[in-house]
Amino acid sequence: MASPSDLPANTSPADLAPCVLTIGNFDGVHLGHQAMLTQVRTLAHARKLSAAVMIFEPQPREFFAPASAPARLTNLAEKQALLAEYGVETLIVASFDNEFRSLSAQSFADILAKRLNVQALVLGDDFKFGHDRSGDSQFLRDYGLHVTNLETVTDSSHKAARISSTRIRDLLLAGDIDAANALLGRDYAITGTVVGGDKIGRTLDFPTANIDLKRIKPALHGIFAVDVVRLDEDGNVIPDGLVKRADNDMKGIAGLRANSLFGTANIGTRPSVDKKHEWRLEVHFPELEADLYDLNLQVRFLHYLHGERHYESLAALKEGIHHDVQQLIEWWAKQIN
Repeated sequence: MASPSDLPANTSPADLAPCVLTIGNFDGVHLGHQAMLTQVRTLAHARKLSAAVMIFEPQPREFFAPASAPARLTNLAEKQALLAEYGVETLIVASFDNEFRSLSAQSFADILAKRLNVQALVLGDDFKFGHDRSGDSQFLRDYGLHVTNLETVTDSSHKAARISSTRIRDLLLAGDIDAANALLGRDYAITGTVVGGDKIGRTLDFPTANIDLKRIKPALHGIFAVDVVRLDEDGNVIPDGLVKRADNDMKGIAGLRANSLFGTANIGTRPSVDKKHEWRLEVHFPELEADLYDLNLQVRFLHYLHGERHYESLAALKEGIHHDVQQLIEWWAKQIN
């Protein structure tokens, strides 16, 4: 999948394949987004065009107010992988900055038609653009572009409520993973590289893999049962990728999906440690001894135990972690019996 980001001023239509385009944040690439992508692929196939998506980095609300912006369901790399999985052939990453936000509706339409080779668009029924939000689907039709509008996608389990990234964030924050997964159309997961941490877990006899979140803040917080796989550079699961890293016979506990290991995860700001504004995803693998630094891991969230808790001392924290790990192992054992 091609992914030009910040196209140069001299880009011409010949540089990009003629395409059918949809535009948005696509945070989470949930069932509503997937319906949009299906329409894009269908139209692109019928017209023998490329299926394309334009997203924004940073997302607009992160640009205007990063401290209060919604938590990311998917970072850029996760989003790109999911869009490719759902048939996107060209990904256009627009740098959302002062220059971009100042574009008039006319200038934006010119970019679509004259620089990005857009032949047709699939848009939501409430799509607006331009610095004064004067652009809409009818504006693009009057400009000469073919526009198909997709009605809001709803689900049947919540009185036909709109499927949205906001709903999914709320469900994940409440620990309702199953309901969030139903709206995503897949299990919620975070992918990232294992980076160096402060090694507090080792002093508590619960070493953890510190996974780079690549987002301002995560969409879920607390203590979870997870299963984890190792990915190669192309995002494919490496068979027994974690077991192969074991230093001895301590090869971990098998997870619930193929080639995975079971883990217990803490995701949040660690209120018992004096770094309350630093978001972390830390995974402890029971019965595993291995060097995991620099590995690319995908963490799938299976079960919510409880929110983050403040402990008065490291001894109390150690006791609390021990209790949590035991409870989550007991949960795991029930799943495989």
